[in-house]
Amino acid sequence: MAPRALWKGQLRLSLVSIPVEIYSATKRGARVSFRQIHEPSGRKVRYEKTVPGVGPVKAEDIVKGYEIGDDEYLLIDPEEIDAIKLETKKTFELVQFVDACEIPPLYFDKPYYITAADDLAEDAYRVVRDALRKAGKVGLGQVTMRGKEYLAAVKPCGDGLLMETLRYEDELREADSVFTDIEDEEADPDLLEVATSLIERKSAPFDAGAYTDKYAEALHELLAAKRKDKKTPRARDESERGEDGGDNVVDLMSALKQSLKEAKASDKKKPRRKKAS
Repeated sequence: MAPRALWKGQLRLSLVSIPVEIYSATKRGARVSFRQIHEPSGRKVRYEKTVPGVGPVKAEDIVKGYEIGDDEYLLIDPEEIDAIKLETKKTFELVQFVDACEIPPLYFDKPYYITAADDLAEDAYRVVRDALRKAGKVGLGQVTMRGKEYLAAVKPCGDGLLMETLRYEDELREADSVFTDIEDEEADPDLLEVATSLIERKSAPFDAGAYTDKYAEALHELLAAKRKDKKTPRARDESERGEDGGDNVVDLMSALKQSLKEAKASDKKKPRRKKAS
């Protein structure tokens, strides 16, 4: 299945605007994921949004709250946040160019692919790609995705462009407080020579394919063995096998119980009729 674009808009370089789409460059590999199971019943553990003294609440009744102190919150409707107008929601402008080595690795966050949105945009797209490659530069700009404005770097990547989101300076922790106990002294010359020789002997071109997630592989092997072993404990959750789905059944039951409770309370409030003598 083709990936879905996370962002669609214009990549702007001065007066040139290019329709582009942005896709995530990463995917979940063969990692093993587990569900939490209530062992006595064998059913999946669910997480409900609840309010103390109220119980489960509806999604449409939830707003964002910004704490201003002493458990007091400013209530903000999500639509108010969505209405904030930022040019970077639809335009990603390259405003500065730097050498790639100028950006410390600590700032890099996550990679994305930028592609031309259509055939007509490809010529301008290739010009930007080749110009960055010829200049040996990385373009910087800001783009808003998923409710956050990111600082991002753009550089050539094969036939296309790679965008890497960058952390803002205030998101990074100062290293001095972490390394404060490390004495600022030079390493022993003999030990340094041995370590340097070892590094040189083990130096080779980077090949990501040479590395695999051995922990995930071991988990898959364990699960395969457990699946074949008939003595492995098993659980079957039958709670979601109703005609309308488990969630609907649970919601319907809650609604019926609440209706019954309200009906009983209403009956108690009604005046009783006197029996005819």
